[in-house]
This record gives sequence, structure tokens and C-alpha cells, in this order.
Amino acid sequence: MSISIDRVSKKFGSFTALERVSLDVPDGELLALLGPSGSGKTTLLRIIAGLEVADSGTVISDGEDITNESARHRKVGFVFQHYALFRHMTVAENIAYGLRVRKAPKKQIKERVDEMLHLIRLETLQNRFPGQLSGGQRQRVALARALAAQPSVLLLDEPFGALDAKVRQELRQWIRRLHDEIHVTSIFVTHDQEEAFEVADRVVVMNHAHIEQIGTPQEVYSHPATAFVYQFLGNVTTFRGTVRDEWFQLGDTSIYLPVRDPVRNGAAIACVRNHDVKVHLQPSKDAPIAARITHVNGAGSIVRVELERLDDQSRIAAELSKENGIPALHPGVNAFVELRNVRIFADDEPHHAAPVPGAVQTA
Repeated sequence: MSISIDRVSKKFGSFTALERVSLDVPDGELLALLGPSGSGKTTLLRIIAGLEVADSGTVISDGEDITNESARHRKVGFVFQHYALFRHMTVAENIAYGLRVRKAPKKQIKERVDEMLHLIRLETLQNRFPGQLSGGQRQRVALARALAAQPSVLLLDEPFGALDAKVRQELRQWIRRLHDEIHVTSIFVTHDQEEAFEVADRVVVMNHAHIEQIGTPQEVYSHPATAFVYQFLGNVTTFRGTVRDEWFQLGDTSIYLPVRDPVRNGAAIACVRNHDVKVHLQPSKDAPIAARITHVNGAGSIVRVELERLDDQSRIAAELSKENGIPALHPGVNAFVELRNVRIFADDEPHHAAPVPGAVQTA
């Protein structure tokens, strides 16, 4: 089943959750709504489910306007972050719940429950209660319960958020394989870009009630449409400065603008991913930014270096490979910074230029 959202808006009091959002989800697609808290992604999911009513706009399902249809008539399966399983029911009884409510024949319920138990690989645990399961197992049961009624659309609200990192990784790989088997149109909400990239066919990046960009994981990562998208997708250092003709002026440093970033003269934001920041012990044409190392973390597969610019004391973050890491790098050492693959964006749209958690902002 395809879903089409046309100019949907929603307010809660004075807070605008969605503002004229439009989105098409083809039949059989696995789509991620990605963005920070308050961006509108969960509100959009709940409007699709019929759990919230849009102030304006329409929701179309397979060509039929379902904007004012109740949730129970939309053939939508919903999976919540915290499982929402019935504690007093066994695994099998939880999966069967929706079918019993619909008064399906007992034989049909038994067959469908057995099918779902096999699908989630929990046949031997069907008589256990939710409290006897791990977090990953409980979320698989919640997914099976949503799928048991054969929904046309599956909606998942932060489905991995309550799980630890290892279980979360295992479960999202399992979800991707499961979707490849059943091909039900699926939309899931997340604030984790790694999760969205690993699981989804396409990603919708949201911020402040708007859609910033829609595309495949490769498209939005390699060709971010706005400074916000660039900052949100990965570890990034941003620099605020000005564009003059074909140069970006950052303090005493001038950076030549690549042809792909035709930004008019005026205030601008330069963005660089932390793995494209290189640290040298000697100045050069390519490494003109003087800085002092403030912290070095060599744990893991990369060396993380934090630096403070000497001209304005703003921060820069670098991620160096173990092979390219310089042993002489340690706190207090003066160094020179090279920025590679810099992207320039106009600094004239507040919701695009909003600070992103985890991004290093510099003046």
C-alpha cells in the first residue's frame, strides 16, 4: 500500500509540530523519518496511523483519502519504543490479541500465531511471559503482534530506542532481512542516522516541522541539501564566516570555494566532517589554521583530537586513523589544521543553520 502526505500541518497549542509537510511513500518501501527531538517525525507517524488528527492537509492511502478515518479502520500496524506488551499474557497470547479483538476464527488465529512465531524465531518461547524475555525478544514479539493482523502499512516509533547498543544492532539487521521477506510498506522513526542508513531504502531528514531532504542513505550523506543535514549526518565541525567572491573568510584564513558550492557574498557556514580534518605539526599552504591540541583520545580504531584555534579560541575536532595518527600529538602541543572536502552553505535560514547535538560549532 502506498501512502501520500499532502501539505499536512499540526500544532499543539503555540507549538508547530508540522508545517505543510508533503511526502510520498511507494508500496513496499522501508522509509526512515530521521531527525532530532521536536522535529515532527513522531507527530507525522501518528497522523499516518490515525492516532493524531492533522489541522490541515490530507493523508492518501492507495488513492483513497483516509484523513478522517479512525485508526482501527486504517489497516495499520504500530510498534512502540517500549513494546507495550500485555504482561499477564504469554508470547502467543500477545501475538493473537489483535486477531481475537477482530473475532477471527480460532483455527485462523492459531495458524497465524504459529506463522508469526516462526517468522520471529521464537517458537520455543511461546508460553513465556514478557517479563521472562530479553529486550530484543520483547520487541520482536511486539513486531509479530503488529504483523499478525496483516496490516497494509507498518509504523515503528523508535523501535530500537529502549535496547542496548549490541541488541539494537542485531535487531535492525533482522528488521532489514524481515522486510526483504514480507515487503510490507514500512515507516520508522529514529534520531540515529546510523540506524536509518543501515535499515531504510530512503531517508527523510526532518527539522523544526519541515522536511529538509529526502533521498537514499547515500544521497543524503554524500549530497546534503542544507547545513543542517550535513551537521546531523555524522561528526562535523562547522565554521561561521563570510563569502567574498570565490573565497570563504574564516578569521585570518581564506578557503577557496569549490565549484559545487555557489554561495553568494555574505554570511556563510563552512562544514567539514571530522575525518576530513587533518592535523600537522608544521604550517603549510594546505594547513594554515593555527591551533593548540587540548585533548587526545586514542581508544578504539581512530584517534580523536580536540583543538582550540589560536585566533579566536573556538574548537575543532579531528578523527585520525591509527596509521596516520602522529605520536607527537598530545595536549598542549601547537599544531596546524588542514580542512578537506569543505562544504559551504548560505547562513540565511535559521532553521537550516540550527545547532545540531554533537556538532562542533565555531565562530
